[in-house]
Amino acid sequence: MMTPLILASTSPFRQALLHKLGLPYIAAAPDCDETPLPDESAPQLVQRLALAKAQALAHQYPQHWIIGSDQVCVLDGNITGKPHTMENACRQLAAASGKVITFYTGLALLQPQTAQQQVICEPFNVHFRHLSPAEIRHYVEKEQPLNCAGSFKSEGMGICLFERLEGRDPNTLIGLPLIALNEMLIKAGINALG
Repeated sequence: MMTPLILASTSPFRQALLHKLGLPYIAAAPDCDETPLPDESAPQLVQRLALAKAQALAHQYPQHWIIGSDQVCVLDGNITGKPHTMENACRQLAAASGKVITFYTGLALLQPQTAQQQVICEPFNVHFRHLSPAEIRHYVEKEQPLNCAGSFKSEGMGICLFERLEGRDPNTLIGLPLIALNEMLIKAGINALG
């Protein structure tokens, strides 16, 4: 019988993505301090946090394979967080207008009992078209992307904000790079295709 997977996240978006692989899993909330370390780069941060989230559940699920993931977006060299308010969302989108935001998604796969682990960072570039203040306000009011890094939902109307997307896996933008995860799972002896 296949060792069950644990998704160290209660994000409905990550759960919907993992569901695509057709593998049984349990979602659990990791308790983990997400404060960036001094001078930590975005790729270093997301890899450290992805592994920390998996490790946070290791004592509860020692025989499982635990998937951890973390994501930040970077605009003009600065990490941009979730906006939480309409005003912040409008500001973030105005700053992104006509520019490129890079999303860095950290992904970790951990087997606590054997201490096997794999950790990667998957980048994804979002090229924004030039947006008018009215377009930005309309988008934010309509979709309310207040808990989304970058202030948009690419799986919804957010797609209307972009000129183009650049990366090997569009799922990365939503928070769980499935191509990379599938490669990790195969390496760990778990193949969704049998």
